[in-house]
Amino acid sequence: MFLINRSGEGNPSATAHANKGRIAPLLPLRDIIVFPHMVVPLFVGREKSVRALEEAMSGDNEILLAAQKIGKQNEPTLEEIHSIGTIGEIVRLLRLPDGTVKALIEGKQRARIIRFVPSESTFLVEYELLHDIVYPLTDAELEALVRSIQSAFDAYARLNRRVPPEVLVQVQSMEDASRLADTVIVHLTAIKLNDRQALLETVDVKKRLERLLELINAEIEILNVEKRIRNRVKKQMEKTQKEYYLSEQMSAIQKELGERDEFRNEIQDLEERLAKKSLSAEALDKVRKEIRKLRMMHPMSAEATVVRNYIDWVLSLPWNEKTEENYDIEQAERILEEDHYGLKKVKERVLEYLAVQALVRKLKGPVLCLVGPPGVGKTSLARSIARATGRRFVRLSLGGVRDEAEIRGHRRTYIGALPGRIIQSLRKVGTNNPVFLLDEIDKMSSDFRGDPAAALLEVLDPEQNKAFNDHYLELDYDLSDVMFITTANSLEGIPAPLRDRMEIIELSGYTEFEKLNIAMRYLVPKQIEEAGLSRSQVEITENAVRTIIHHYTKESGVRNLEREIASICRKIARQVLVDSKQDPVGARVYRIAAKHVPQYLGVPKYHSTKTSEQDEIGLTNGLAYTQYGGTILECEAVVVPGKGELVVTGLIEKGMQESAQAALSYIRSRQQVLGIEENFYSKYDIHVHFPEFVPKDGPSAGVTIATSIASALMKVPVRRSVAMTGEITLRGRVLAIGGLKEKLLAAHRAGIKTVLIPRENRNDLREIPRRVLQSMRIVLVEHMDEVLAESLVLPNPASIFGNRPRPMEVVAGKLIEFGSTAREALQEDHNKSALA
Repeated sequence: MFLINRSGEGNPSATAHANKGRIAPLLPLRDIIVFPHMVVPLFVGREKSVRALEEAMSGDNEILLAAQKIGKQNEPTLEEIHSIGTIGEIVRLLRLPDGTVKALIEGKQRARIIRFVPSESTFLVEYELLHDIVYPLTDAELEALVRSIQSAFDAYARLNRRVPPEVLVQVQSMEDASRLADTVIVHLTAIKLNDRQALLETVDVKKRLERLLELINAEIEILNVEKRIRNRVKKQMEKTQKEYYLSEQMSAIQKELGERDEFRNEIQDLEERLAKKSLSAEALDKVRKEIRKLRMMHPMSAEATVVRNYIDWVLSLPWNEKTEENYDIEQAERILEEDHYGLKKVKERVLEYLAVQALVRKLKGPVLCLVGPPGVGKTSLARSIARATGRRFVRLSLGGVRDEAEIRGHRRTYIGALPGRIIQSLRKVGTNNPVFLLDEIDKMSSDFRGDPAAALLEVLDPEQNKAFNDHYLELDYDLSDVMFITTANSLEGIPAPLRDRMEIIELSGYTEFEKLNIAMRYLVPKQIEEAGLSRSQVEITENAVRTIIHHYTKESGVRNLEREIASICRKIARQVLVDSKQDPVGARVYRIAAKHVPQYLGVPKYHSTKTSEQDEIGLTNGLAYTQYGGTILECEAVVVPGKGELVVTGLIEKGMQESAQAALSYIRSRQQVLGIEENFYSKYDIHVHFPEFVPKDGPSAGVTIATSIASALMKVPVRRSVAMTGEITLRGRVLAIGGLKEKLLAAHRAGIKTVLIPRENRNDLREIPRRVLQSMRIVLVEHMDEVLAESLVLPNPASIFGNRPRPMEVVAGKLIEFGSTAREALQEDHNKSALA
């Protein structure tokens, strides 16, 4: 049952009525609304307001309280004061020392201002009292509203700890619906002034309760948000200071209030970037659709974040941004010569590309594959090509990549999806015509996530890469202007379809002379500068560099050589600091000769030659080619009593077993000519071993194994100054091999004087540096008998092998061909001798 103590009670159609003609002082209020039954302390400082309180106290203590529309106005007019306020009774009045007055006023009833009564000393108004529109006590809707208000206020009080418990008890037990509404609104401290005034002006109790219920529910929702923010921030700051917690809470609240404006600004920024960006027609249409989609989304949704990131990626890519290319052939050639010594074939290929580009002005990007051992300058050469062509340079290392998505990207349906590393690199470099280095392309692998080598097929195909489609972008991106350069240590790790799309350029290991020139021209000045020294302080002689090459490095490239030179420079830098303290004025020059190198680098790591000190039975010097360059491959063979087994050891590949079987079969077929004991294959076991085996590129150890076995069975030593390479057939024919240049360079480094090579490799001698050819004797053989005649220490080879025509030889860089009718002199014409 709810009691409405107002005139007109029990009549729902009653209208507000008033006793007109009543005059009372007016107290304009700033930023506060006083409701009936509300006791509020007020501090009054304006003169007219103070006199209004005094006049009210001299009368019946009644004063009209009405809020100003503009709180800062000191002399408000009737239009600047809300017409509806509250008649209040002054309970107590207290004057303060500063001249202000503190008044304790209790609200009584709603009232409407009719007019201002002229008065110079104070505010006087004529007003009328307002009465609530009431309803029967049995009104079910009213009862439901009251219960809802009480329940909602109970939930509000649990969230807002500032509500006193006695107020909550009072509200729960209150039966007067109008008084209930006025009491509850007083304790909703966060309600805006306009909403409070609207409730004060509402005389219909039902409408007042309905509006109040909306306001309470809104406050409850805000308090719940604040509670969630507090809980979230509290979890984040468990190990942080209180100041961090307050800062995070403030930022979270600001995010709740201002995120929509930031979101609109972000969309506007994307549209401005789109207007300035030059995109393909497909990309332009796609971005416009994505922006329209983004505008319809909630800014904090996960999908909105995905769309924002996608648009940002598309707008960040260099669709039509190009750097101006250099078509000056002479300048490009000068740059390449400045940066690298040698590498003639690669430089010629780059200059050819520039020449064609200068004529046609549009050329599909070439795909060069630089193959060679580590340290020969593949990566640095790519940087020089970029500098020579006027393009920017970007490098992508493919070593260990085994996921196709690293190349093509992830689809946007995956969490944290990104474009592939091709697109990422182009965004980073900022142009769509850079020199793009795909480093270590032979080190890629594949697993259940796909084959990245297969994904590169489209990237490196000049006919397809003009419409490269990344899984993340789902747009065609033109890669045809990109100059792709790949590097590899070996062609074995590159799939055949991928190899077919590239132009293979092999970089061989350096000779001693080339290493010396590279060190003196590039490495020594570079390391002196990086150590903080000057050329006037340090002098490293050529003999010192030769000593480092011979005794401290064993490589095809110059990487370890540069490390050793850097080590010397660092030790000199330390010595410079020590000497400068002892002799600040002196300017000492540090000259590093060959005899000083051990003082800086310690005991020599390698001997100048790897061959045996003397001719030994069963020990042969072979030559092998690996991904790290050429190397000497020692082969040992021993014959022991047994049952005719052939054992090959030394971390060998399958091809070595087959080569050993073919070599043994050849020896058995020639046992009478070689003077080997009959039935040796059933009386003895033969053990072939490679002490320092390095995997070779293709079969090339057949002649080496056959020579070791023949030497062990014949008990005849093998010349230690001879090295050989070639594969053998069952009939003793010597077949061509690969990697001849690297093998001859390895023999040159090891100090080998004579090298036996297959005659079918004669034309490969064109690629051998002249200095290498001039420093050794090269014998071109066709049959295994020729190999044994040259390699075994025999007093009279003709007594065993007969008067066979002598093989061709290269001596001092000149070809000598021994024919059956005449012996030709040394040929001067190297075009005819295949050594041009």
